[in-house]
Amino acid sequence: MLQVSALPLSQGPFGTYYEPVTYIAATHAVVGPYGYPQEEIIEAFTAVVSPEGAHQKVIERIHLATGVKYRNLAIPLEDYSQLTDFGVANDEFIRVGLELGVAAISRALSSANIDASEVDMIMSTSVTGIAAPSLEARLVPMLGMREDVKRIPIFGLGCVAGAAGIARVHDYLVGHPDEVAVLLSVELCSLTLQRDDVSMPNIVASGLFGDGAAAVVMVGENRAARMGITGPRVVASRSRLYPDTEDTMGWDIGGSGFRIVLSAGVAEVIKQYVGEDVSDFLGDHDLKIPDITRWVSHPGGPRVLEALESVLDLHDGQLDVTWRSLEAIGNLSSSSVLHVLCDTLSGSVDGAPESGTPGMLMAMGPGFCAELVLLEW
Repeated sequence: MLQVSALPLSQGPFGTYYEPVTYIAATHAVVGPYGYPQEEIIEAFTAVVSPEGAHQKVIERIHLATGVKYRNLAIPLEDYSQLTDFGVANDEFIRVGLELGVAAISRALSSANIDASEVDMIMSTSVTGIAAPSLEARLVPMLGMREDVKRIPIFGLGCVAGAAGIARVHDYLVGHPDEVAVLLSVELCSLTLQRDDVSMPNIVASGLFGDGAAAVVMVGENRAARMGITGPRVVASRSRLYPDTEDTMGWDIGGSGFRIVLSAGVAEVIKQYVGEDVSDFLGDHDLKIPDITRWVSHPGGPRVLEALESVLDLHDGQLDVTWRSLEAIGNLSSSSVLHVLCDTLSGSVDGAPESGTPGMLMAMGPGFCAELVLLEW
């Protein structure tokens, strides 16, 4: 029988605990190849959403209220009028998604000094296009990964999938401590733009979401020891699915593709549940909200971030990296929180996190749900 003393002993700012940890070896984030200021996108997207211009002032007001100043797109602005049906848009998703996926994974692996042939498992997530074979299956030969690499494609988690992906890769590596795993997120949100649709969700989405991808290379505890990797460490995660919130966020999928479902009640759900969830999760690790030295949050939009600041009492710039990401590239669905993680680790905004201190990575998405990931920098 396995004795408790045989379990790996870890020491951190939250005390001594018998939980196996995993390690983030490297990250890399990329954006769509065509970048434009928000004002230029407003003009072009208005011509697609409201060709007669009757709703131009409303569209402009809502787009400017998103706080987004610049976005990168999958295709040139002038080509969006040519996306006449879902098939055409999805073909572009596969083409551009593969290009961004190769760039994100290859550069992350290079930063980690890990060859593609050493990857044992690859997980991919997206909610803005579909492919069978899935994106990561197509990327395996392109990147030179082994034919026996384990693949886990995920669809449907939406914005939460960046955080949930790290959590599920962590779960896998806890059981495979000698292995290497890669998480890939590809989100080309602009390709879901609905023509001739002046509904409020479509108008908001057309002003808020951008295009990009990100990759995270993670290793198990034994592999990290051999490589000399000391952090960041993934300590634990918690998933929460909230009752009676299925209509809060998601897709209506039909002949025109992905038609967004986006309720004005997202911020209220966050205010109702997330503060208590975070406190309870941290409490299980002898931590409190003020103990977290860096917050890595998905930038859902201004109202979402304001709700998080309110319920978590984060009023001293703790979400500055997230706010700046929203302003610079918009909301990239599941890729966004991974972009914020990259910015946090690089120290490009507030300096690099202090080693050995606790961090929190979190995101929300369709369900309505949340994923919380406890890190040690």
